[in-house]
Amino acid sequence: MKDFNSYLDESGEIGYVRNFAGSIVYVEGLPSVKPSEVVLFENGFFGEVNALNHNDAEILLFNSQQMPIGTRAVKINEQLTIPVGNEYLGKTINPLGKPFGLPFQIPTVFRYVNAEPLGIPFRHEVTEPLETGVSIVDMLVPIGRGQRQLILGDRKTGKTTFLKQTVVSQSKRGAICIYAAIGKKQSEIKEIEEYFKSVGILDNVIIVASRPEDASGLVYLTPYSAMAIAEHFRDAGKDVLIVLDDLFMHAKFCREIALLAKRFPGRNSYPVNIFYLHSKLLERAGNFLIKDKVTSITALPVIETSQGDITGYIQTNLISMTDGHVFFDSDLFSKGRRPAINPFLSVTRVGHQTQTKLKREISRELISFLTISEKLSSYTHFGAELNIATKQILEMRERIVVFMDQLQSDSIPSNIQIIIFLLIWTNIWTTKERDVQKKDSQKLVEAYEKNTEFKKTIDAMIDKAGSFNALIKDVRINRAKIIIF
Repeated sequence: MKDFNSYLDESGEIGYVRNFAGSIVYVEGLPSVKPSEVVLFENGFFGEVNALNHNDAEILLFNSQQMPIGTRAVKINEQLTIPVGNEYLGKTINPLGKPFGLPFQIPTVFRYVNAEPLGIPFRHEVTEPLETGVSIVDMLVPIGRGQRQLILGDRKTGKTTFLKQTVVSQSKRGAICIYAAIGKKQSEIKEIEEYFKSVGILDNVIIVASRPEDASGLVYLTPYSAMAIAEHFRDAGKDVLIVLDDLFMHAKFCREIALLAKRFPGRNSYPVNIFYLHSKLLERAGNFLIKDKVTSITALPVIETSQGDITGYIQTNLISMTDGHVFFDSDLFSKGRRPAINPFLSVTRVGHQTQTKLKREISRELISFLTISEKLSSYTHFGAELNIATKQILEMRERIVVFMDQLQSDSIPSNIQIIIFLLIWTNIWTTKERDVQKKDSQKLVEAYEKNTEFKKTIDAMIDKAGSFNALIKDVRINRAKIIIF
């Protein structure tokens, strides 16, 4: 920005702070100011026009200091922009593009924070899968590049762990990953940064963070700034993964701003335009055709539930505007399942169309089996005597559950997920010991990632398989080539 007097000379209008309430300031004396325009104050602070009243303009500040009554203000004839560019890779910044910690070279390219979503002519069908490296998601609730997949569940049920796994998986595949930490504690932001650094992907990640003690306007701005940066890389031809963690906190700060501005409260005291605020944000994600090249922004918005209730106001809002959701079940978490994803309450509306015919067959077979075995397992609580067939089904279910349990450090490529499942499904692996099965799975993953010939063998076997039954036959015939350890 230029200095205060330069803008004053350009506009010829000067305003004065008449009143304030938290992050909301009321300025009179700017007759031609427009909605969403930036207003600069003589003390160097600035804000965005939030609403226009009869006698004054309502300004949303991006600083937490109080604004003295009588402070002079001037409009700058521009909407809010932030710097964007490769300089931010590997860095943690605030929603205005300023660094957390040590200073560094700020980009010289700027982009509007509240840009309009691209229209239908720029949209492209979602056709490519987004591999998370988490078996239960990739096989049962697949996500496509350009999809908006909601991640929801109670606090401390493993949502952040899953998000970190997905960021690591996508970063290793060349995607630019943007993590929007909305209203997070400083320690949580540092923990996320240190984790990405420890696994060696920080140079491919940008963290846009705000803290609870920051001004409400700054926390409100966080997901929009992160999306603006994502759009910059999208237009540069890069696939982008953006994590919005979390929009429940964002909704709380939207409510705080609306109540401070004395707006009529809607349901649960949230502003009546909360659906518009979030849907406009998520509409900016998708699969796009930019300069004859297909690029994507895949959005993973996060929402917190209370006691597993997914019928809350903000939760149902976000469910209705996304392309599916992954539900983390607190009951499964308490039973030791990691990740604690409930496949029966999770939905993907777009992901299955990105799967091959073979993977869709496997997905249908697996979900059907888990549904049946889940019902059979409920009979054991009544002390019912089980026949041999039922015992075999429950043993198979247990081995599949062990296969789908993954630590944060585990990331399993899609083709190896299929092979491990088939080794269990065909009873080639019949071990009942959890540790043995996990070690054997890890050996297969390591062989696939390090042994080029083994990788070619597995990929060729899956690529040429025309059906699920044909692949089962190939696995049985080539078991000696698969189990090379």
